[in-house]
Formats: sequence, structure tokens, C-alpha cells
Amino acid sequence: MVAVHSASSCLAALPGTFFIPVFAEPAHFSVLEMGLFAACILLSGGLFFWRFGPILRTILQAKKDQDFSLHPLGRRMWEFFWEVLCQAKVIEQRPAPGIAHAFVFWGFLAFALVSLNHFAAGLRLGFLPPESLVGKFYFDFAAVWAVLVAVSITSLFVRRFFIRPIWLGKKLSYESGFISFLIFLLMVTYLGAFFAAEGSPAIKALWWTHTLALLVFLPLIPHTKHLHLVLSPLTVFLKRDGFSKIPPLAGDEDFGLVAGKDVTQLIALQAYSCVECGRCTEHCPAATTGKVLNPKEIILGMRGYLNEFGAASDSLLLVETAANGASGSHLSMEAAFQCTTCGSCEFQCPVGIQHLPIIVGLRRGATNTGAWEDTYGTKLFLALEKNGNALGLSASERDKFIAKQGIPIFDGTQEYCLWLGCMGGYDPKGREIIADFARVMDFLGTTFGVLKKEKCTGDPARRLGNDLVFQTLAEHGLKALETAKVQKIVAICPHCVRTISNDWREYGIAPEIEHHSEFMARHKDRLPKQSDGGDIVYHDPCYLGRYRDVYEQPREIVELAGALVEAPRSHERSFCCGAGGGLAFLGEEHGERVSHVRAKELADTGAQRVGTACPFCNTMFRDALTAVTPDGKAPPQLLDIAQLTARNLPPILPN
Repeated sequence: MVAVHSASSCLAALPGTFFIPVFAEPAHFSVLEMGLFAACILLSGGLFFWRFGPILRTILQAKKDQDFSLHPLGRRMWEFFWEVLCQAKVIEQRPAPGIAHAFVFWGFLAFALVSLNHFAAGLRLGFLPPESLVGKFYFDFAAVWAVLVAVSITSLFVRRFFIRPIWLGKKLSYESGFISFLIFLLMVTYLGAFFAAEGSPAIKALWWTHTLALLVFLPLIPHTKHLHLVLSPLTVFLKRDGFSKIPPLAGDEDFGLVAGKDVTQLIALQAYSCVECGRCTEHCPAATTGKVLNPKEIILGMRGYLNEFGAASDSLLLVETAANGASGSHLSMEAAFQCTTCGSCEFQCPVGIQHLPIIVGLRRGATNTGAWEDTYGTKLFLALEKNGNALGLSASERDKFIAKQGIPIFDGTQEYCLWLGCMGGYDPKGREIIADFARVMDFLGTTFGVLKKEKCTGDPARRLGNDLVFQTLAEHGLKALETAKVQKIVAICPHCVRTISNDWREYGIAPEIEHHSEFMARHKDRLPKQSDGGDIVYHDPCYLGRYRDVYEQPREIVELAGALVEAPRSHERSFCCGAGGGLAFLGEEHGERVSHVRAKELADTGAQRVGTACPFCNTMFRDALTAVTPDGKAPPQLLDIAQLTARNLPPILPN
């Protein structure tokens, strides 16, 4: 809305014609009115910076991110355009409320020029006269957006205060309700100017109401979730390159997120950007099965800590149990170690918050300083150090399996090094997957071999925050691959693929590695197809899907063995099996088991077989499928995609 002199009337009407609303505005502002307006602007702006200043100082005073780089700039610009300007993630993951939010956002962009002109006009400096051709077009254009914004903000208000999805939280934010009212008032007062007489008391009242709504809204932003209006575009643009990228430690004195002084600028920026939409909570396997962990509360807990202690504090970030409202109890140790690192939270977040580096950073701080004491965790780390595998078995057990299966040792002449991993080398069912995949490779005529000595990639140590053990294993693996002159690796475990291709980069560059689903999909035309293999429901592993963006290749392999059936939650929204983040080795979980929830979803599809593409998922579903199947009924058969494929191969003829 603006305030420049105009001779146009608010309604253009002739006898026998339709009324055509025309934007109207105050005809004149007195010196006193301009002075009062300027004073209101200064007061509103002053209150905003008074409240925003401490937040900005906290972010700037935080430790610099050692590995941060603006490159690749092109990718950052594209993600800013796609996620911020286009609101793509907001709409894609929650279409109905997402489009309503997008309309509000786009409406604010459309109103930017109107609002600038509004403030300028109140000081007799208006630059967009409504009677001009450009002015008439733009004010009419903004009116369309005003209607969309008014309807959208009303629907969002009803959703938050009446429908009240549990993911938004139990506590109602009356500040959010008031801000919704202010946004609605801004739109109504703007539209009202199309139906009031120019120069009338009504138009002056509408103008001042619109002005005061804007000026009251501004200082409310810093201490509400609407701070994301200011910070989230920066958060999206500046977030770390790559999904769930764990930053390297900065020297020997860096143990992870121990205290406030360890919080980096990116973490602080992300903590203050949370919009509290609850998308991370809705898709978190821990939160949805009654665990203490709630990824939203991890971010808000970080914000609460920074507000209380600042970014230079020596106060510990993690306490054993977080008591809401108690001083220094913003983040709990128990919650941090319930994360499966499935990545749903980070994938879902519409404002660029990267939860996993923060959670793993908290685990690092607790593990590397000895603050985390867990019997199973200690046993796991000792097994990795002593035996080189997470199951704690002797390396001779792996040697026996290799000899029994007749798998060749990699000697530098074969095309592929087949990486067994802990599950493929030591777990009985994992060994079956390896044996069947080896059959597939033989059928395709691909030469391969396994390393004579192979240790764990360090994935569970990495996710649980033990950097010393992880470094030792990573350096050993890199050296073994270099010594064997390996050029290409294929593995059945997505965790191994992720760790070797991404996490090992801190210590060196490993040879090219791919998952066996990618390998088989490339050769699908040479693999046999079963005409009537029955229904097969495929489970997307987190570390293959969200981490590696591999969704279609395993489905192509499943379709060779039967009719593909999709689970209720699939692709990017796939529900975790519960094994990631080292949790497969930390004993029984509290409350409802994540694996049972997912297994029931898979079994309820009615498919005769469940297809997996990760040995950890396979492990978690073995007992879970039996547990969720009613008595007297056989559970669906559980098979890896390599096993589904191998069952279609011609039988091996005896010598």
C-alpha cells in the first residue's frame, strides 16, 4: 500500500456497467503524520536489531568451520533457487501445507516492491503511482497475491491451532498465532484499499493499520520461529556440500562438540534457522517409536544452549538426561546416541539444517573425551581394534569362508575387488549374500577377487564418534587397497560404500567403488528374468537411497525376479531398519523396535518375498518379520537382491 497523491477514485463505475475496484490511497500526509511515521519506523527497526543483535553476535563469535568453502558456487546458487525461491522441498514433501506456505512466501516477494513504495510514500517519496500503467498493473498483480496469502495463512493457522498434527508439537505458540493474524491483517488492509474512497478517513485508517501491522511484525521476528525468514535463505546457501557430511576435526585439540566453544558458525546459524515444522520428527525412526531422541529438539536444544551460555562457553553441551527448562540441560546424552543416522531429518528439512553432522559431532565430543560410557559401545570399539571387525571374530573365520567358497584372492589382474565387509565376511546370512553375488559375477564373466586381509571400514566407529578407531581402520584400508593395486571395488553393503567413498577422504582417496545393485543394474540385459516370480516388496536402505541417491537400480533387479511391490514408505521416505549409526551393535533398544515397525509395513503389503540391498537391513528383518507375522502364518521370505538374481541363474554343473 502506498501514499502518494492521485486523482483516481477507488471504484470506477458507470450506469449499467460493472464496478471495477481501483486501488486508492491517502491523498495527503501532514508533517506531523510523517514525523510520527518516521518515529515508528525507527522504533520498530531499533527493537528488531536490539533483539536480533545478540543472535547475530552469537553466530559470528562461534568457531569458524575449518572445511568450509563456497565452491562449488554453481551448486549453491541452484539449491538456493530451487529450495528457497521455488520452495521445491517445502511443497514436495508436504504438498498441501507446503503449497500454502509457498504462496505466503511468494506473496511476500510480490509485496516487496509494494512495501518499499509504501514506506517511501509515507514520507512523500513514493515511486509507484497507482494511476500509472505500471502502478495499476503491479497493484492489481499484488492484489491477486494478497488473496492467495490471506487464504493460505488462514489454512496454516487452522492447521496449527485446530487440526494440530502431533509433529508440530504439543505446545501452542500464541506468538505464531499473532503473527499469522498480522499477515492476514496486512493482506486485508491492502485489499480494502480497492474498496474505499480515495482521500476518505477509511483509506487513511486502512493505511495506518497496514503500516502498524508491518512495524509490529518486524521486532517479533528475532525471538520466534519466524527468524527463519531472515536466516534460512543463508542457511540453505551456506550448508555443507554433500549429504550428511561429517566435517574433519581441526587438529589434536578438537574432540568434537564438547562445549559451546566447539560450536561452529554453520551449526549456530542452523540452530537459529529452525522453523519448528516437525518434518524431521515425523520421519525420525527414533522419535516415532517412542525414544527420547527428537531431531527437532536437538536443534532447538542447541539454540537454547547458545541463548543461555553463548558460543564461547566451557559448559558441556551434553548432559545425561535433559530436563526441560532446567539450566544447562538442553541436550541429552541418551538422545544423541539413539540416532540411527538414517538421514530422514536432514533430507526432510526445508531450511537447510544438517542434523547428522551435529548429532555425530555431539557423539564425538562424548566418545573422544570418555564421557559416554556404554558396555556395548566399549565392546564394539575393542572388537574393531583387536579383531578388525565389528562382530569381534577372528580373521581366520573370514579365511575359512573364502577358502570354502573358492573365492579368489585379488592379485591385481582382476577387474574388481569384491569388498566383503564385516557382515559379508563374518555373518552367516551375509556370507550367503556374498556367495550368491559371486555366482552372479561369475555368470557375467567378470573377474574379481577379495583382499587377503580386510578390516572393517570403520563405519560404526565413525557414526558413534570414535575418531581414533576410525582413523586407524581407514588408513589400514587405504593402504591395503593401494598395496593390492585395486582400481575398482564392488560391495554388498551401502555403509561400506559410503564410508570408503566419502569418509575415508580425510586420509586419502580410495579407488572407485559401487554398490552391487549398481553393478547388476548395468548388466541387467544379460541377467535372466523370471516370468512368474510372485510379488516382491523392496525395502530402500537409508545408506543406499538418501545417502547415495540409488533408488531405481535395485528395483530393476527386483523386477527380474518378480512383480515389484512398493512399501507404504519408499524411495526418499523409506523407513529405517534401525541398524545404522552403530545401533546394530548397542544391544536392545528401548520401547517399540524400529525393525518391527518397518517389518510390519513390509509384511502388510502381502508380498511373498521381501527384497533387501543391505546386509544390515537383512539382519534386522530376520527376527522382525517372524515377530510381526501372526501365529500360524509363515512370514515372507527375506532375500537380498543378489540372492533374488542368483536363484534365476542356471544351476552349476558338477565337474
